[in-house]
Amino acid sequence: MSPAAPPSPLLPATPTAGVAALSARLDELLPQTQCTRCGYPDCRSYADALAAGAAELDQCPPGGAEGVRRLAAALGRPPRPLNPANGLEAPRTLAYIEEAACIGCTLCIQACPVDAIIGAPKRMHAVIEADCTGCELCVPACPVDCIALANASGDATGWAAWSPAQADAARDRYARRAERLAREAREQAEQQPEPADPKRAAIEAALARARQRAKMRPE
Repeated sequence: MSPAAPPSPLLPATPTAGVAALSARLDELLPQTQCTRCGYPDCRSYADALAAGAAELDQCPPGGAEGVRRLAAALGRPPRPLNPANGLEAPRTLAYIEEAACIGCTLCIQACPVDAIIGAPKRMHAVIEADCTGCELCVPACPVDCIALANASGDATGWAAWSPAQADAARDRYARRAERLAREAREQAEQQPEPADPKRAAIEAALARARQRAKMRPE
């Protein structure tokens, strides 16, 4: 009988039943910028992939080298340099909107993962500075290129430019936004008329024709 194959180096040394708990622990170590640079739609999805052994621990530029060290410690693996394919560690940025150029299209509002942009259709929008995570997702969404980025942390990068409290607040805002979008989708679906039943429509049409013929019969 041949010996069992060695486990994949990506797989965490944790039983399957503990993958969810490990994912939650890893999520606590991520900066929650929800920037998608890791290749996943949000920080929790990246944590899920890490816990399942489907991702590497070097894919989060906002967390920087310190973030890699924290993930490595949680996974019991040696740290490694950030993967440049995901981006480079850099100072945290803050988005701001040039008032004169804004056309009020709301696309930046839709792109912001933490609802840090306020405004209304055809009216100037504004960034809530305290809530902005520097994800930069609003920049490519703007059709008139009126969103710029400013250095918000000086020379500090990674976790030196961010705090666990800020990460927790960003996670909460992201969750509230997801709940709002789901609620709006449900409400919109409820307002849509039910699709017509072809069989029922055919029966009703046949009954209408029968009633019409009955009216036309001589008494």
